[in-house]
Amino acid sequence: MKQFLSILALLGSFSLFAQSNPVSWSTSVEQGKNDQAFLVITATIDQGWHLYSQDIPEGGPIATSFSFTESDKYTKVGKVTEGKPHEEFDPNFDMILKYFSNKAVFKQEIKVTSETDFKVTGELEFMVCNDEMCLPPTYVDMSFDLKGVKKSESENTTTTTEEGLINSESEPIETVNNPGNPVEWSTKVEKGDGDKAWLVVTASIIDGWHVYSQDIAEGGPNPTVFNFEKGPGYELIGKVQEANVEEEEDPVFEMTLKFFSHTAEFKQEIKVTSETDFKVKGELEFMACNDVMCLPPTYVDLEFEVAGVAGAAQETASSGNDFSALWRVFILGFLGGLAALFMPCIFPMIPLTVSFFTKQSKTKAEGIRKAIIYGLSIIVIYVLLGMIVSLIFGADALNKLSTDPIFNIIFFVLFVVFAISFFGAFEITLPSSWVNKADEASNKGGMIGIFFMAFTLSLVSFSCTGPIIGSLLVEAASKGQFLAPSVGMFGFAFALALPFTLFAAFPGWLNSMPKSGGWLNNVKVVLGFLELAFAFKFLSTADMVLQSHLLERELFMAIWVGITFLLVLYLLGVFITPNDSKVERIGITRLLFAIVFTIFGFYMLPGIWGAPVKIISGFPPPAHYAESHGGSFASHGAAPSQGAELDVVFGDHCPFDLNCFNNFEDGLAYAKKVNKPVMIDFTGWGCVNCRKMEENVWSDPRVLKRLRENVILISLYVDERTMLPEAEQHVSKDTGRKIKNIGNMWSEFQEVNFGAVAQPYYVFLGHDSMETLIEPAAYDPDIDKFINWLDRGVQAFENQK
Repeated sequence: MKQFLSILALLGSFSLFAQSNPVSWSTSVEQGKNDQAFLVITATIDQGWHLYSQDIPEGGPIATSFSFTESDKYTKVGKVTEGKPHEEFDPNFDMILKYFSNKAVFKQEIKVTSETDFKVTGELEFMVCNDEMCLPPTYVDMSFDLKGVKKSESENTTTTTEEGLINSESEPIETVNNPGNPVEWSTKVEKGDGDKAWLVVTASIIDGWHVYSQDIAEGGPNPTVFNFEKGPGYELIGKVQEANVEEEEDPVFEMTLKFFSHTAEFKQEIKVTSETDFKVKGELEFMACNDVMCLPPTYVDLEFEVAGVAGAAQETASSGNDFSALWRVFILGFLGGLAALFMPCIFPMIPLTVSFFTKQSKTKAEGIRKAIIYGLSIIVIYVLLGMIVSLIFGADALNKLSTDPIFNIIFFVLFVVFAISFFGAFEITLPSSWVNKADEASNKGGMIGIFFMAFTLSLVSFSCTGPIIGSLLVEAASKGQFLAPSVGMFGFAFALALPFTLFAAFPGWLNSMPKSGGWLNNVKVVLGFLELAFAFKFLSTADMVLQSHLLERELFMAIWVGITFLLVLYLLGVFITPNDSKVERIGITRLLFAIVFTIFGFYMLPGIWGAPVKIISGFPPPAHYAESHGGSFASHGAAPSQGAELDVVFGDHCPFDLNCFNNFEDGLAYAKKVNKPVMIDFTGWGCVNCRKMEENVWSDPRVLKRLRENVILISLYVDERTMLPEAEQHVSKDTGRKIKNIGNMWSEFQEVNFGAVAQPYYVFLGHDSMETLIEPAAYDPDIDKFINWLDRGVQAFENQK
């Protein structure tokens, strides 16, 4: 009963929002120096949903975008900035995407030119997705209250106490999603005893509304909750305190509730440990109710400016590196180091170097010790290389390398050059003077001599290891983390140094090593083929970012198939490279590799004509980036005779070359002419499950037959970006949203008429009303179930006739 009453109390509020509203937006203003200010837009995102960055490649989901109304009272400075997003490859969109989870903060810097207070208004557009669906793009109005230049300077409330702690009171924090905005929040800092201070959060509440205590029993409204970020410079003491709490029986929730009217004050005590000024950030969640309704829970960002205390200890912040990603980079580096071991520049050096240590040492322990120092020196050299790359570029620049078209073209050229070098056309070597000086230093003896022996190995072997190191650094750069290049180099050097130490400890193992020979160059050439194949991945990335359509899916797959079969012919001895010896016979190992690559080549071959080739998903361009327009969307031929007789123009966006409509009115008119039921397919370009239904369910011949013959298919794209004529753009009376493009129109059409916003969403209609003939259907990969649903819809239409 309590849960039922709670739902009734919330019902009025939730009707104000679109269904499945996983993002709430709030705005605030941060005052800068003099005439500087920042317009801050914060998104609070439900668990499991993603909000996308402003930087999204074409063909991906809708990027978040902002527009501000121009005014002579302020000037924009630069573009909207955003917090650091997550970035990873999305298999559904076949591209690397930047997105936010849980929370996203955007800031627009402005220069205030007005002496009087004023408002800045604007609009944002966003799209959210989870693992099952994407919601249509949505527009949200923004509003910011700004102070004039002179007024803001004269009324600055920030003061500094004798003890040094800043006592500041912020501007009220507005929440844009709450009708009437019944609560305004402000923050300030109060001096405590000694090195203590109080973070004070105050709520100003409109008459008739309540904000609830932190202490609310289960089954009641949401309590007020505070979360403060952990950071250097301070420590939290105890819990948040509250005062002036009212308490009475609530007839709706049927329990005694603690709440605040008119005003509420919360305090969190802290111990200041920093010598310098710092900020404390946090977040609060609250719920406001009146006698008629409750608003949904809302999140508000908190920020406090605190001055340091003399003599306090300074703490350091964490590095913020993603250790799981660093671990993957280490493994990749280790595998690269293992591959480098079997290169002709390094493999012969193993027995020579180990023999040198064992013969020059008086005892076995001394030989092992020197080999360990030699191995550690290799690790230090390569880790230093990784650190130099990080220091020169920085994590942000490294992160951009993976998607920047110019750098991807440079990487393409670089990998082609490396491949040609591996084929034997030329050697990539460092200046001989470097090698000579390192070799001279290695004769000094002691630890310094051993270090320069390792340095000499690194310089001499560069012609073999350079391409592998280059590939590894490119992969590490895509992680966007400062430590990634160093961690990758550590993995590489660890694998490279390991055999020198092990063979020094167990010299008898040297007898079991394969002898040096022509097979080492074979390994080098095979790696050259792989380098060449991966080079085209970089070229493909640049091509897709630039949308030049020079390297579409068919050509990419043909190149990879061609490289694979050429590699097979090389392994079988059909041709040799300049540094190869003549192939007298094919060894078992070589034959097995030839078989594996042959199978792989034949597996990829159908991909030229549109097969999915899932094993290499993510490397070739996506299906829709193809000469044939790929995937389930094919170019349309002439309409069937039935359509031609009725002078009908079918839609351009129809799966599997089906004759469908992309406009409801046109489709309904045609359905009446041919006397068939309407099946509406609410879909979207960014709808992952829509593509899964089409590729896994609609592709079944039984389903296709029914869609072609038994129904009139109307596919409505709720994220279609084509703008409506200006005269048709309006604000919906039903949802309150702005209808600016075709996608907005069909999204509202779905929500208003069928009470749903998710895609895919399938509806059977007759000709005379919006009343569905049978229950709607959604994503379900069960083919037989979908066929049964189609048959029941058609039968319901026949029964209605």
